[in-house]
Amino acid sequence: MSAEKLLEVNNLHVSYGAIKAIKGISLHVNRGEVVTILGANGAGKTTTLRTISGLLKSNEGSIIFDGKDITKTPAHDIVPLGMSHSPEGRRVFGTLSVEENLMMGSFTLKKPDLKTLEWIYEILPRLKEREKQLAGTLSGGEQQMLAIGRAIMSNPKLLILDEPSLGLAPVLVKVIFKAVKDIADRGVTVLLVEQNARAALKLADRGYVLELGKITHEGSSEELLNSKTIQEAYLGKKS
Repeated sequence: MSAEKLLEVNNLHVSYGAIKAIKGISLHVNRGEVVTILGANGAGKTTTLRTISGLLKSNEGSIIFDGKDITKTPAHDIVPLGMSHSPEGRRVFGTLSVEENLMMGSFTLKKPDLKTLEWIYEILPRLKEREKQLAGTLSGGEQQMLAIGRAIMSNPKLLILDEPSLGLAPVLVKVIFKAVKDIADRGVTVLLVEQNARAALKLADRGYVLELGKITHEGSSEELLNSKTIQEAYLGKKS
């Protein structure tokens, strides 16, 4: 029995004016998987995620999510279908409290899911400690926790995370990755872009490597971790 594809991207092309950022990539994410996209700065990782979630429009290709063609669907109509995107740079609402930011994440629901809120506080207890604090006064790591928690408040089928560990101290990176694992263990499918390639592959089931807008490698996390090419390009010396 083959795995059920929750997300399928076929022959995707995306341009910024005359610049071709994505050049015909195809990938898929099975229901219940954690899949990571690796690549250097400028490879097209963020563009790929933004196109999948409807923030950018493709020039060619198709995006199928949960059996529905969403290629031309705007972002605000994609979120209610069960996709949530935590963007690079966190983008929390600085003048709102932690709790208010989290509640903003549930705007597509008829009413906030308080059980999900409590679960977020369990896996990210720092947010519970800061629930009445203005988001703009949080540290970078706390803001990243908040961005992930806000994305989870809509109870998504697919959680898209763009560089969740970017700029964080190693101790906070561990907290973030443990939270992502807890989210995946709860049954949420995760598509992750992450420059910390080793940590991402240890968490993920499968991975894709993007170079200059094209997928150059794909495989199980174990295959990519053991690939000499991937080790030299993204992992440094094997530990």
